[in-house]
Amino acid sequence: MADSTIVPAEACTRLIVFAILLGLLILWERWAATRVIHISRARRWSTNFGIGLFDTLLLRFIFPAGAVGAALFATKQHTGFFHHVPVTGYQAIVASLLLLDLTIYLQHRLLHAVPWLWRIHRVHHADPEIDVSTALRFHPLESVLSMLLKTAVVICFGMPAIGVLLFEMILNSAAMFNHTNASLPYHLEPWARWIVVTPDMHRIHHSTNPADANRNFGFSVSWWDRLLGSYRRPLGTAFPKSIGLPDGKATPEHVRLIWLLLMPFRG
Repeated sequence: MADSTIVPAEACTRLIVFAILLGLLILWERWAATRVIHISRARRWSTNFGIGLFDTLLLRFIFPAGAVGAALFATKQHTGFFHHVPVTGYQAIVASLLLLDLTIYLQHRLLHAVPWLWRIHRVHHADPEIDVSTALRFHPLESVLSMLLKTAVVICFGMPAIGVLLFEMILNSAAMFNHTNASLPYHLEPWARWIVVTPDMHRIHHSTNPADANRNFGFSVSWWDRLLGSYRRPLGTAFPKSIGLPDGKATPEHVRLIWLLLMPFRG
């Protein structure tokens, strides 16, 4: 695919996948909600979807071709690890998916561990409820830093564009899935959790209890939490006693878009 066509094609593909999955997950929440949402959807969703849209437009302005464009650049320049070792295209795609997912897991741990990064990431955890819209609620600075990190990893390894595009779609889909206010069937969930991050597993991470908020950092697969010692088994479909910030009380401003954009810079 030519460089001149990668931006609209990549954006269109991701938008279609996003819209279809979002619609399905919203229906799942409506039919099988695990927890009653006390704040109106209109109030929270206008903020969460609003900040998600702002992030998307900002990233398209700063990185027109995104991480996929970085992969095309690496291929054109024949730079990166995969271009200098004997690997097949299929092997490079699989390795790219695993390496990028591990990168996002490690990034997530750093966001909690480094104070100035936590100030930015708090915007995500400040949501007093948790549903599919929470997956879009990230401060623009976090989105930009994440894209810079992904771009650097893509170029260093010379990852194939198709692998990077697949990862971006998987990551977005997984984030919406594991933030959904619903649960997999009781007998299926423990088995699924050996492979993917389920809603029951991830919602522990949104607890106001710091011991729980610093567990289950994965977005797509559960392997990294299990292998690197951050896994905590969920207790059935039960939600944490309280959802929100582990280092502060919930306030009405936590569902206001302008306040969230200013949040990292406030005391």
